[in-house]
Amino acid sequence: MDARTQARLEARTRILKALAHPTRLLIVEELGRGERCVADLTGMVGSDMSTVSKHLSILKGVGLLADEKRGTQVFYRLAAPCALNFFSCLESVMEANLQAQILLVK
Repeated sequence: MDARTQARLEARTRILKALAHPTRLLIVEELGRGERCVADLTGMVGSDMSTVSKHLSILKGVGLLADEKRGTQVFYRLAAPCALNFFSCLESVMEANLQAQILLVK
């Protein structure tokens, strides 16, 4: 494998690792509906603000989120809304797996 391919695959891995947590998946899903401030996301997630901020930092670090400070609040939005297409793909895989399991028990 050449260096460029290696770098591309490593970049993909970083993004997948950032998404590999239920809380971060929820955050991305919620931001797919529109921007939210940290306080709103904290309420949705049900964790303390520092935990949610850490999750947001991880997602922002791989380029999935963008933020904007307005007064004392920070608002987040999806910088890469195409991530939601990935969720649709995952749902298709889950459905295919379910169908295969159903066929096994028939």
